[in-house]
Amino acid sequence: MITTYDPAHARAQMLNKVPAVTLFFWIIKVMATTVGETGADFLIFNLRLGLTYTSLLAGAVLIAALVLQLRTRRYVPWIYWVTVVLISVVGTLITDNLTDNFGVRLEVSTAVFAIALAAVFALWYSKEHTLSIHSIDTRRRELFYWAAILVTFALGTAAGDLVGERWSLGYLVSGLIFAGLIAVVAIAYYVFKLNAVWAFWLAYILTRPLGASFGDLLSQSHKDGGLALGTTGTSLVFVAVIVVLVTYLSITKRDVAVASDRA
Repeated sequence: MITTYDPAHARAQMLNKVPAVTLFFWIIKVMATTVGETGADFLIFNLRLGLTYTSLLAGAVLIAALVLQLRTRRYVPWIYWVTVVLISVVGTLITDNLTDNFGVRLEVSTAVFAIALAAVFALWYSKEHTLSIHSIDTRRRELFYWAAILVTFALGTAAGDLVGERWSLGYLVSGLIFAGLIAVVAIAYYVFKLNAVWAFWLAYILTRPLGASFGDLLSQSHKDGGLALGTTGTSLVFVAVIVVLVTYLSITKRDVAVASDRA
């Protein structure tokens, strides 16, 4: 699930549009999922925009970020990670809208998003014969990639809320469950040689509810089972760390990936 940085390969890159899967990738990804959860709550409750207006605003900003991302001809760290953070926010809002505005049960939305993700993967594979992120070097592959990312965030939000809130296990226990599942995937990959593509996507899905659970644990009130640090403080701290890491990667190029046709 983690690839090493090779300067020689970096110089020979073929304009792959996504970063290499390094430890930095997973750290920023988990923090982005946390910001997606706390950031959405900040806009809805702290700024009092409400769920509907927050959804419209976040959706519009995400579209602008995606247009910018699609128009670049290479991987640009700040554009890529801004897009991921915004997709995290929108994925959270999609699930929240289904639950709060339309009364869809979390069991149903989790199942629907799982089916939708399977459909995206099936269509992607039927057209490209690979689900590898090491070869996101065409417009069609990039569109499939971002569609899958959006659905994984919505699925992860629904699954995290289902375990932590509907099943009343709490944020800490929920986070530990998803951390344990990620550990199982890592063991399956490193010890039992689970296919790298499937290992990546399983871990990617599971990091969403992991980050959301710990984001809620940090930000929510004591009566709701959190540490009451607030959505503002939690969001600012995590955004600051993301900015520092993305700046570092922009300078060092340590996450530059090489396009290939590996499955």
